[in-house]
Amino acid sequence: MIEAQLHPLAIALAGEFDNRQQSLSDPTWYLHLRLWQRPLPRHLFGEGYGFFIEQVSVASGKPPYRQRILHLTAKDNALWGQYYGLTDPSAYVGAATQPDRLTGLSRDELVSLPTCGVAIERQPDGQTYSARLPEGSLCSFTIGGATSYVRLAFDIGPESPAASSAIVFQMNDRGIDAATGKATWGPMMGPFRLIKQNAFALPA
Repeated sequence: MIEAQLHPLAIALAGEFDNRQQSLSDPTWYLHLRLWQRPLPRHLFGEGYGFFIEQVSVASGKPPYRQRILHLTAKDNALWGQYYGLTDPSAYVGAATQPDRLTGLSRDELVSLPTCGVAIERQPDGQTYSARLPEGSLCSFTIGGATSYVRLAFDIGPESPAASSAIVFQMNDRGIDAATGKATWGPMMGPFRLIKQNAFALPA
């Protein structure tokens, strides 16, 4: 049953997403972001689906940032999304739009992030999925000796019940000050609402 849900969820996640309309409607609170979730070759994990993810602030003119890997799988009879870092993220800047660069990606290049796994639940509408960290936990990782904490959360599903409705990826990741529990970055007025612009095919 759970394995049967992996494929439609992976199809929904695979693509290029953009929140242009949201940023135009409320530019004070929302940057114009573009997000890519590029499917990875199946051999990388052997089961489930892997994605290379990065995003860009469109108006900034800067290169894409926040390169990471998501492994979508089943765990303990539930949907699970496990995030990984990269040993050298700079080596893959822009790779979401140049997928040939990802074909040789190996497990040796992934950084284990054991606290960065999200439980994913299908909502009652049968089409929307919600991903959250286990209650009371934060995703943590260390770069250059400094440890950062992030509260990961996303929802994905159709904008409306109509068959032709666009897929919406609502991203609500927030950086957290571990001492105060307050958000230090991320959307403060509700999640980024990124509309799927292009779909990417899943590997065979």
